[in-house]
Amino acid sequence: MLALSIIEELRAIVGPENLATEKQDLICYGYDATQMEFLPAAVVHPANAEETAAVLRLANQRTFPVFPRGAGSGFTGGALPKAGGVVLVTTRMNRILRIDTENLIAEVEPGVVTEDFQKAVEKLGLFYPPDPASLKFSTLGGNVAENAGGPRCVKYGVTKDFVMGLELVLPTGEIIRTGTETYKAVVGYDLTRLLCGSEGTLGVITKIIFKLLPLPEAKKTMLTIFDSIDGAARAVSTIIGAKIIPTTLEFMDYATLQCVEKRFNLGIPPEGRAVLLIEVDGDRELIEKQAARIHDLIKPLGLVQFRAAKDDAESEALWKVRRLVSPSLRDVNPHKFNEDIVVPRSKVPVVIRQIEKIQQKYDIPIVNFGHAGDGNIHVNVMINKEIPGQEEKAHEAIKEIFQAALDLNGTMSGEHGVGLAKQPFIEMELTPAQIRVMQGIKLALDPNNILNPGKIFPWKDTPHAA
Repeated sequence: MLALSIIEELRAIVGPENLATEKQDLICYGYDATQMEFLPAAVVHPANAEETAAVLRLANQRTFPVFPRGAGSGFTGGALPKAGGVVLVTTRMNRILRIDTENLIAEVEPGVVTEDFQKAVEKLGLFYPPDPASLKFSTLGGNVAENAGGPRCVKYGVTKDFVMGLELVLPTGEIIRTGTETYKAVVGYDLTRLLCGSEGTLGVITKIIFKLLPLPEAKKTMLTIFDSIDGAARAVSTIIGAKIIPTTLEFMDYATLQCVEKRFNLGIPPEGRAVLLIEVDGDRELIEKQAARIHDLIKPLGLVQFRAAKDDAESEALWKVRRLVSPSLRDVNPHKFNEDIVVPRSKVPVVIRQIEKIQQKYDIPIVNFGHAGDGNIHVNVMINKEIPGQEEKAHEAIKEIFQAALDLNGTMSGEHGVGLAKQPFIEMELTPAQIRVMQGIKLALDPNNILNPGKIFPWKDTPHAA
């Protein structure tokens, strides 16, 4: 609970219409794409950096926690108000401030929806590649805070590769700018990179400078079906080894194919054991040659079927196979834990086989799909919470899945971050020395542990650590 005097001061900062304290209004800001829920004491919607700074200065003076939030589409509980306190929502700051077609940069506020930004720059012949699955509703501030990825990462990189500078409010209330609008800048520490992926623990982003690219002339989509996951994995290495870097290389394993085919009857051949959805972009003549070359390269690798789109409509039809995965999963079990491990791309078949053994050990369905080009696998552990003991078994299975990825020199998260969901496992990947360094950075910027406390690291004996 917050003291009435704090509520009154918050109301004075953001205005009565931008403060919520009634339970029915607070509930909407207590959950995300995980299955966790926590009720905040209040929700504020600041209009700019100055109002954000005032909220954080008040939080330090009156010692209450603040939890930054965009659209709330995260998969690890990174924006959830576990310690109560105030949720600070950035969606009022939703303007595209400028698109500079000469210098190929754009300045935006954090509440701009990712897809809206992409469409705006594409109208001017420009391109912003990062494309998380949540792009139709996720916000750019959240994308930066989580260092979001997506299918196009294999060719273009993740969000941090396009962030040139930030305006942000530090946890203590100071407003600073990081980075520059130039492609080269080596004065001082690279605070911009530090803040990308910091999950709202080091500052509240209020403006972003993005690098843009020229919009590719055309794209070519191919749906390829293989008789084994090994064949699909060899296809990825073979394509890249031939000096072709596709825009996307999405894969689906046999369990995923069964889910989609059972519900939607898409005509996937019975001998199909894995799918690669391949897309190339660039000069129209070049991508046609690349598509033909890809077909020749992968044909000997157990290729069962090859479909190439002739136009945008056919491309959308091929992507439909990938987009129907999530709706299909509920047929397996009603609840899921969606993890996002990464391994070296040549090790994808190895880790898939390890996951199959884990599935058999715990007798829980596990469905795998994701970004084969960079080895990022979305591992969906499917359970029914109404069955006693299934949730506990799922957590044990997840721990073993993380260990399997780490044993292959991978990581337990490529896109979703740590937040609350992966916090219990973080010491599997990071050493005590690494954790101490990161906690030291956090406490240097946030000495009162005000901003998004309790996330990423296990915090003990510190304020708001609950």
